[in-house]
Amino acid sequence: MKSAKFDWLARAGYGARGVVFLLVAGLATFSSLGGGEADTKSALDVLLDQPLGSLWLGVIALGLLGFVAWRLAQSLANADGHDDSVKSYVIRLALFGSAVTYIGLAVYAFQNALGMGSRGGGGEDSLAAWAMAQPFGRYLAGAIGVGFLTGGIVTALKGITRRFERYLDLRESQPLLLICVYGLVARGAIFAIVGIFFCYAAFTVDPSQAGSMSDALRWIGQLPFGGVLYLVVAIGLAAFGIYNLVEARYRRVKSPSMADVRVGLPKLHR
Repeated sequence: MKSAKFDWLARAGYGARGVVFLLVAGLATFSSLGGGEADTKSALDVLLDQPLGSLWLGVIALGLLGFVAWRLAQSLANADGHDDSVKSYVIRLALFGSAVTYIGLAVYAFQNALGMGSRGGGGEDSLAAWAMAQPFGRYLAGAIGVGFLTGGIVTALKGITRRFERYLDLRESQPLLLICVYGLVARGAIFAIVGIFFCYAAFTVDPSQAGSMSDALRWIGQLPFGGVLYLVVAIGLAAFGIYNLVEARYRRVKSPSMADVRVGLPKLHR
């Protein structure tokens, strides 16, 4: 079953995420020259500083909520029709983690659009600090790090294997498909590096060792041939933004029902 309203929610969500990552890519390019942060919250802050910034930020926030709704449909209701295998449940768990991440970003956007938030608050180091303050905190922080790392690997493999093509109503367009592959691999690499930072923070019981997307980019810049690698990844984040715009236009969206939710839940008894 396909609902036009849900279809628009999902497409608005992909579009909003695409715009955010295009802004992140621009920030990454400029920060390589003059310093500064290159992450999703900084991208939203830049948008807020533009003419009618509060309005645009509010529109992005609404789009991100649509993306959260779609991610929940994919993960909990199995809207993409994954089979009953461990691999499929890992993918759906990563999708659920994405939903949780973008709830936080949507709230951040809404608060700042309404003039009620503080800029740049609550990065990955804050999340690590919160996790470590809980019972068995270092293990919780480590689990979050493994989640980031798994999400990065899943995202990169999605690009390398071109599995994303099965969900697109897109006629063969090799240059556009290659841009999508490039974007997914670059985004996956950044996600995996953030996961490694998180795991290291858990190992050392030091929340400050957790890193954001911006920290991951800085780490890449310190590697041999770091300037070139940094630019390759920054352009890759722009490609990831374009991939999301492709999804917004060509993605097949199935609206979930309660039957989908029941079928999509793991089968605990056989």
